[in-house]
Amino acid sequence: MKVNYVSKNYKVSTKFKEILEKKLDKFSKYFDKSVTAKVNCEAQDRREKLEITISSGSYYFRAEAVSDNMYNNIDLVLPKLERQVTRLGSRLKSRKRAGTDETIFSSFEVFEEENTVPMIAKKKKFTLEPMMVEDAIFHMEALDHDFYAFLNQMTGEVNLVYKRRDGKTGLIELDY
Repeated sequence: MKVNYVSKNYKVSTKFKEILEKKLDKFSKYFDKSVTAKVNCEAQDRREKLEITISSGSYYFRAEAVSDNMYNNIDLVLPKLERQVTRLGSRLKSRKRAGTDETIFSSFEVFEEENTVPMIAKKKKFTLEPMMVEDAIFHMEALDHDFYAFLNQMTGEVNLVYKRRDGKTGLIELDY
């Protein structure tokens, strides 16, 4: 697995890299060698944030943790990533049993987890209204939702506005 490091206000030590890469090696049982991991390390005030994104083909696995110590973050992030990977493996295995032949990882091993496939609790259908980005933000806040899909009046394309963890608002422009 290839590991790329990005840091902001944090010096990534050789010891940290060695420990993290050794622990990331256990993911080699799930993926082939073409997988890459992006590691973001950031110091925020007196807290340290670790974010790891693993990309394999069209699938992305991402987890983050914030604590007083970057080394503790490793032990918080890796179990989250492993749960995501094993859930995907279970889904792929159930799809294969159902007759869908979808192969993603050449050496992907599947570990069963009980009740891993989330069920759709509610289905909604609505018409996308053409509006400005500011109007979409207003609608999102008025509905007290975390995101809002709309037809961008300026571009004629489907966009999403969403609330970010830092309290700001984000815009997603879709390519389709």
